[in-house]
Amino acid sequence: MPRPTLEVADIFRAAGAAYRQQHRLRRQQLRVMRAIETCRTAALGGHVEECSHCAHTRIAYNSCRNRHCPKCQNRERAEWLAQRRAELLPVEYFHVVFTVPQQIAALALCNQQVVYNILFRSSAETLLTIARDPQHLGAEIGFFAVLHTWGQNLLHHPHLHCVVPGGGLSPDRQSWLACRPGFFLPVRVLSALFRCLFLSALESAFRQNLLQLCGSLEPLQETDAFARYLQPLRATDWVVYAKPPFGGPAQALEYLGRYSHRIALSNERLLAHQNGQVSFQWKDYRTQHQQKSKVMTLQTDEFIRRFLWHVLPPGFPRIRHFGFLANCHRQSRLALCRQLLTAPAADLLPSPLACRQLLSTLADTPLFRCPHCGIGTMIRLATLAAYRWPALPPDSS
Repeated sequence: MPRPTLEVADIFRAAGAAYRQQHRLRRQQLRVMRAIETCRTAALGGHVEECSHCAHTRIAYNSCRNRHCPKCQNRERAEWLAQRRAELLPVEYFHVVFTVPQQIAALALCNQQVVYNILFRSSAETLLTIARDPQHLGAEIGFFAVLHTWGQNLLHHPHLHCVVPGGGLSPDRQSWLACRPGFFLPVRVLSALFRCLFLSALESAFRQNLLQLCGSLEPLQETDAFARYLQPLRATDWVVYAKPPFGGPAQALEYLGRYSHRIALSNERLLAHQNGQVSFQWKDYRTQHQQKSKVMTLQTDEFIRRFLWHVLPPGFPRIRHFGFLANCHRQSRLALCRQLLTAPAADLLPSPLACRQLLSTLADTPLFRCPHCGIGTMIRLATLAAYRWPALPPDSS
């Protein structure tokens, strides 16, 4: 795939310095901007390579490896997908999405760590609780959840994508209980419990003074005002929906690659940066013409502002595993699931060749293949040192 003619890095290099002078940014946002601006440039160092067949020489600069960078995460995604493929079961897979109202999204902008953790805990507890109910499935399920904080227009839209096998272990762990074909759990029941658990956890965080209420939310520091702010949310339906089931484990794996390591905007969607404006493609999923691409044009400052909304706190895990896929007992529970489903683990484990082919596909080019002749292998000749950055990012005040 050819390199995009316009990248987020180009916009940051052209307008980032002026934006940092005019706006006060968090340290993590400054670090992300610096990483994207310097990704695959001489500032990060690199190495010189030569083809073993045609003697073609090139300089390959290092990647920033920041999870918010549109050019990075291919290798990490390939490794993560290989691990997930080893965990696939020969059952139907479902996609469940949990979203929060706009009033909660406004709180999350100033309280990412607290509100996003509540979103993970409430969603997981909802799925696990309803699945354990004998009136529904009566089983211990396992799943992973991926946090997305954006919509196609880059506005702040926190939601969780959960990928769930269609069934689970019986309470005595002696059998596999499968859900009905094409149906996992009732979304109205999920929505009601999710709303209750989330609001309860949010109120608890408020009582413990864990929420920062600044700007337009400053009046909510009073207990009565915060209660009035949440009251309308108790009477509305929170959006929880289950997409149609996957065709099988192979289709689920293909889907995982699209959702696991995505960032707010890919470089391929950028169209133009001129006259102080940025244009990019987007899809309005709230209309009936969901497959028709549209073009959105924003002022450059507004584009950067929206992009930086989606910078997560340092070290915040945006992919988490629950139920029988939780890290503490995943290996033993998966072995039990395969035994009950009579599916040998060797039939589902990826071979080293498959992992290498997957990484090559995600990188769009064969590994270490010469881009000039397509025959030889690129051999490293020398290493280029990286620029030594100061300990702290530039001051935005």
